Amino acid sequence: MNSKDPNATTKILGIAGSLRQASYNRALLRAAQSLAPPEAAIEVFELDDIPGFNQDNESNPPPKVAALKAKVRAADAILFVTPEYNYSIPGVLKNAIDWASRPYGDSAWSGKPVAIMGASIGGTGTARAQYHLRQTFVFLNMHALNQPEVMVANATSKFDEQGNYLDAAGKQLISQLLKDLVKWTKLLRMTSEPEQSLAK
Repeated sequence: MNSKDPNATTKILGIAGSLRQASYNRALLRAAQSLAPPEAAIEVFELDDIPGFNQDNESNPPPKVAALKAKVRAADAILFVTPEYNYSIPGVLKNAIDWASRPYGDSAWSGKPVAIMGASIGGTGTARAQYHLRQTFVFLNMHALNQPEVMVANATSKFDEQGNYLDAAGKQLISQLLKDLVKWTKLLRMTSEPEQSLAK
């Protein structure tokens, strides 16, 4: 998004914290792509093939990690779509977050507006995972959109066999989340510009 053009497209990077091809969260991210407002576009980054974080390699990361950091830096905002594993976020998502935050002082996440969604076959709709993810934003210096909260519970009844998201009320909530993320991103850009100009 060009800070001088308020009508420019807001570039949102969508990341689903699951490697399973039939993942409800990957399907939810695809639904978000189709529900994005006209002034926004969601690009998806898949976490397949990212190796486990190794601090020995943080200054010379694997190509997939370098690609992730480049995509994060190029995005105006981030959309995480997370499952819930053992009351928390999946290891694959935490691993990607760790890689893109290193080495110290070279985090790609810092200053990024961010929103969260999640789907689960359980009744809490990834609430605990989302709250744990929000905790990481404090140290990452990411600016989380607080509401609306999109927590898709009982996911087996919300998607068809092709992975299409069927819930009309849920679609409205996702649409609102994305509209608010765009507004939040533009607001943060506007408030940061005076600081940037003073720093020059």
